[in-house]
Amino acid sequence: MPASSDLLIDGFGRIKEVVHEAVDGLSAEELATRLDDGANSITWLVWHLTRVQDDHVADAAGSDQVWTAEGWSDRFELPFTSAATGYGHSSREVAAVSGVSAALLTGYHDAVHDRTVAYLRTLKDKDFERIVDDAWTPAVTLGVRLVSVISDDLQHAGQAAFIRGALERG
Repeated sequence: MPASSDLLIDGFGRIKEVVHEAVDGLSAEELATRLDDGANSITWLVWHLTRVQDDHVADAAGSDQVWTAEGWSDRFELPFTSAATGYGHSSREVAAVSGVSAALLTGYHDAVHDRTVAYLRTLKDKDFERIVDDAWTPAVTLGVRLVSVISDDLQHAGQAAFIRGALERG
């Protein structure tokens, strides 16, 4: 396996660690807590970061999303279409992502993580040069897309960890 894949697998593994640290042991109510009416909750942040990873990696791999293919959409019972990732959600939509257990959040995240790692293990260094989105200038390569997902996911996981810290000090 190329060194590029190893680095990306490490990056996605770090997201998984922070997600578990932010979520494990909290009740559904604690996970859904918002520090103010306009803030995101841990539940929404982890759901969103996992949905984005699932969506973007499935698109790049040419595969179905774990969200729909493995029935996670049905288990979460959210009031959105199965295509929703949280991008552009209003405060009301953020609040609607609630009643979700830590086990459900980490279960979905772990399933997406496993699918991501399995895909990364198939890649060769030249694969990272493939254009996956030509709607941008410059066009987005697979390598850039994957680094972008890691960056976005780590930021959201860090926000979830911050909220957990605030709740614990609360």
